[in-house]
Parts: sequence; C-alpha cells; structure tokens
Amino acid sequence: MTDKIHRWSGNIFADMGFPKPEAVSLLLRADLMIRITAELERRKLTQQQSAKLLGVTQPRISHLRTGRIGLFSLDTLVDMLTQLGMSVTITTTRKRRRAA
Repeated sequence: MTDKIHRWSGNIFADMGFPKPEAVSLLLRADLMIRITAELERRKLTQQQSAKLLGVTQPRISHLRTGRIGLFSLDTLVDMLTQLGMSVTITTTRKRRRAA
C-alpha cells in the first residue's frame, strides 16, 4: 500500500475535499471559535460564566469549546467576539493566477 503525500493548501477543509466556498467558511469559523475559546480560557471563565457574559446558554458554550463548527454562523461568532470587547477585521485580496 502506498500513501500519497499532498502539498498543504493552507486550508485543511479544502484539503479534506470540501467545496472551496464551504472550506473558506469553515476555516474562518474555526479560527473565530479558537479565538473566542482562547479569550474565555484567558479570563478563566467557567462555561456558565461564559454563557452569561455572551448571552447564550451553557450548552452553546460547550458546543463552541468542542468545535461544533456547523452550529455557528460567522455572524454569531463575530457577535461573541464583540461581546468580549474584541474587534474583527476582514481583509480581502485578489488571488494571483498561477501560470499555466
């Protein structure tokens, strides 16, 4: 049996075979979830305290901390970051075309 080695694209979800638009969304949501979780941990908040601060239920915090990406929209995650006093900046760039 021979394993193939693939070059990393910079997006694990694309590498796993998700369609490009979905892979981009998943990567963005994963990054925001990681940042929210890191901030909650930095503040040493319990799930109950985190839920109260963010105006959500404790199970919602559990879903956030266990990486249930499909349960969170970008809007929801941006709102949570705002509640934590953080700002979110979105930068867009035009991709360069590869030479054929």
